[in-house]
This record gives sequence, structure tokens and C-alpha cells, in this order.
Amino acid sequence: MNTPIKSIVSGSAGRKIATDLYMPPHKDGVSHPVILFVHGFKGFKDWGIWSLCADFFVSRGFAFLAFNFSHNGTAPDQETEFCDLEAFSQNTFSKEQADLQFVIDWLADNSATQKWPLDLNRVGLIGHSRGGPIALLHGLRDARVKAVVTWASVARLDYAWQDAGLVERWKKEGVLTVINGRTGQEMPLLFELYRDFDRRRNELDVKTFLRKGNKPILIIHGTADPAVPSSHALELHEWASDSSLLLIEGADHVFGGKHPWHEDRLPADARRAVEASADFFEEKLVHENKETV
Repeated sequence: MNTPIKSIVSGSAGRKIATDLYMPPHKDGVSHPVILFVHGFKGFKDWGIWSLCADFFVSRGFAFLAFNFSHNGTAPDQETEFCDLEAFSQNTFSKEQADLQFVIDWLADNSATQKWPLDLNRVGLIGHSRGGPIALLHGLRDARVKAVVTWASVARLDYAWQDAGLVERWKKEGVLTVINGRTGQEMPLLFELYRDFDRRRNELDVKTFLRKGNKPILIIHGTADPAVPSSHALELHEWASDSSLLLIEGADHVFGGKHPWHEDRLPADARRAVEASADFFEEKLVHENKETV
């Protein structure tokens, strides 16, 4: 397993973002395309199989950066624990979008001074679950991002708020509590999360952005996903102007992974997802961008 370069980046509202940069072996004159991994709701960069996914991309010649959103509930000194539920409660989609921008800008600003052989004109994004729309919305507007992959992505950011009664109760009480199925923690969400979405509804409309976007997208989803039905993938594929769809028969929301993961290899469904993703990025970031190498 590769040992990442750990760094701390300034994030939204003065909070810190913990990052892990995985690098391929150094070769003179070679700069590597970069894949950034965007975790989902109640997710974090060190969950389960994500580090093994990073290793796979590194073996294919990509640099791989994983990071924790500033308000995901973890902390730089407790990267795998939801130790700050106050920060979690204050998260918004605007903060997540800003965090992703901060991380890419930081990587671009520091790659030269840190002597990391990275090509920031060949960036790919992977978004898992709720990280999918965040990756798509950013990737379609950032010129450095050449391609986006979604893993088990939701099709819209208000996917969980279709019940008008729930929204009214949330507004009245000011907080909505969700249960973390793994830890049993009661995790609060302030109504500002919904208010932020409502204010920026047009800017966060995945359907509209996909229809007018022109960057290649690979949509990967399991047919047995109990958290986000594969119908979300079908919608994304229908909306996108340039997309490919891979449905993995029988795969769940995390492609066979769990946390903690004690094995030294990926489960079969995850292996298929990362292989397809690496092939896609190799085509879109390497073969179609040879002039930037």
C-alpha cells in the first residue's frame, strides 16, 4: 500500500481540510494526470476501500488526491471519526463546492514548489454518492477538469427532501437528525442546508448543467444499491450530453466494501469499477491530451 503525502488545506468558514496525495514512482520528465476523489454524505477519505482504490490508480500512472470536506464531521487529528457533529450540522453544498475549489487551487499552487510532478491541466474527478453532483457541477465549469466519473451517485442534491412535510418539520424545528447506520450516532443537519440549496437552486440543478455540458462523463452504479437506486444513474445518463453508463450487476452502494476493511485487495465489484474508471481516464486524460504531456 502506498503511503500518501498528508497536507492540511484551508477550507470553508476557517475550517481545515485534510488531504492525502498518492504519487506514482518518480520518473524524470514525467508529469502525472491527477484524479481527485470526492466523498459522499457521512463519508470520509479513509473509509473502507478508498485507499486501495487510490493504490490502483497510482499503479496505472495517475496521481490520486483524496480529501475530507471541511464540515464532514471529522477533524485533521481524527480523520476517521465523526468527532465534530457541530461542524457536520453546519455543512452546506456551497461549502462543499468551495472546498473542492480550494483543494484544486491549492494543488495547482503547491505542485511546483513542492516539486510534485503533476499535470494540473489533466484533472479527473470521481464523486461517490452525494459527492457525485458536487464533482459534476464543479467539473463542468473548471477548465482544468477534463473528465468526471460518478460512483453510485445521486441524480439531484435534493434527493432526500421530496417529502414536503419533512421540509416543513425541518424548518419549524430548525434541525433534522439522521442516524449513522455504522456508528449509531445521531447526526444533526441545520435547516441552513436546505436554505442554502433553495437559494442556489438554479446553480445546483444537475440536470440543466449536464444537458448543456460538453465534458465526458462515466456513470457507474450497482444494480442492487439499497441507498441510491440505479434509476439515478439512468437519469444522469439521459441528461448528460456526453456520457457512458456502466451498471454492475448485483453491486451495492459501496461496491462490496465496508468500514473497516482489513483485506489487502479490492472486492470484485469495486475492482471492476476502478478498472473501468482508470480505462476511461486513460483515454480522456492521456490519449486525448497528449499535447499537454
